[in-house]
Amino acid sequence: MTGTAGLVEAGLVPPDAALELRAVEENFRIRIPAHVREQMQAVSPEDPVFRQYVPDVRELDHRPEEMDDPIGDGVFEKVKGITHRYPDRVLLKPTHTCQVYCRFCFRREKVGHPEEALSADELEAAFDYIRANEAIFEVILTGGDPLVLSDRRLGDIMDRLGTIPHLGVIRLHTRVPLVEPDRVGAALVAALKRAGKAVDVTIHINHPAELTEPVKAGLALLADNGIPLLSQTVLLKGVNDDATVLAALFRGLVANRVKPYYLHHLDKARGVSHFRVPIARGQEIMRELRGRVSGICQPTYVLDIPGGHGKVPIGPDFLREPAKGYYQVTDYLGKKHEYRDDG
Repeated sequence: MTGTAGLVEAGLVPPDAALELRAVEENFRIRIPAHVREQMQAVSPEDPVFRQYVPDVRELDHRPEEMDDPIGDGVFEKVKGITHRYPDRVLLKPTHTCQVYCRFCFRREKVGHPEEALSADELEAAFDYIRANEAIFEVILTGGDPLVLSDRRLGDIMDRLGTIPHLGVIRLHTRVPLVEPDRVGAALVAALKRAGKAVDVTIHINHPAELTEPVKAGLALLADNGIPLLSQTVLLKGVNDDATVLAALFRGLVANRVKPYYLHHLDKARGVSHFRVPIARGQEIMRELRGRVSGICQPTYVLDIPGGHGKVPIGPDFLREPAKGYYQVTDYLGKKHEYRDDG
């Protein structure tokens, strides 16, 4: 379903709310696939899946600290579709459309515009940039969502990246396996493998309710075909700002051969303040997780510094040096211990 009218028709919002939500729609795109509707346990902002995708009039509350480009994509755009922030990797954004539009997206000003997809000439210029910069080891396909592309178009991109000798890894950032699991099939696997290089798929998932049986089947197909799976999660108020919820999510991911990679602190995009969790609360949750789940279930809690200065870990500090020669170490229960470094 798309747009406010589609939400009303599907029973996700009442007709009397449609007028206010149309003002949201004028600013930010709306699309909710059928499988996402099935993940919702209730038609309510209290439902963690509903809350992620159904628009809210609070999105029109634009605060002074919020930005159109909170992580500085534009600052580091070298040619259209290429963001080169770190020396050894680039983002390649062939499309600006998604299969679903998250209400907290940090690129919400940019996505949902099919006319912004790279033309043949623009895509060639992007490949030329990658070819000319031999320090680039990794290309991250993002957007938009690269899996909205057809298998043919995606396979063509993988083919061409595969011809660049200095590339070692191609990574795809996607929501599609979570929101349209039928998209994951043998043809997609074949397209991903056409590069003949290491290919990783990083899924964006925020709540264990998103790990439905069809989703698990798609993840299994990718893993069975030798494609490593990672995950990214955004810490969101009313969705997953709870150690019990995140422990269930991260265990569920690991059980389905997905390594939790990043837990993102929410970026300062426009109209997302109702999702914001204080950093101190995020650190508290990560401290709780340290004692609840094994290391393989632990993502890195990160902040993307506004302005394009990159990601930094902001997890709890377990080690301090209060006196010369001695460290104070805090265990997962919050108890303090002294440790002398004799190295």
